[in-house]
Amino acid sequence: MKTLTALFCSVLLVGGAHSAPVAKSDSAAGKILHDKACISCHARMFGGDGSKIYTRADRKAKTPQQLAARISGCNANTGAGWFPEDEAHVAAYLNQQYYKFK
Repeated sequence: MKTLTALFCSVLLVGGAHSAPVAKSDSAAGKILHDKACISCHARMFGGDGSKIYTRADRKAKTPQQLAARISGCNANTGAGWFPEDEAHVAAYLNQQYYKFK
């Protein structure tokens, strides 16, 4: 029973990170994580400082949930090893800096 309860709680926590990626998150911590793990890859893809990935007209993330999913995918693809709360911090930073979702 304890295992089932723990599993249920972890599903709720992970689901919560994707449903409200910027709520109660630390954008300053997100900037540090972003700068360490994201900039070099994005710079290789888009040149300069890599921020064009966020400001291009056809950007992929158009909702907070899509942003959270993109961050989670990059985390998995690069092996950054972030926890869901780290992903939420990065989402908060990116939202504050580029996306401006409500």
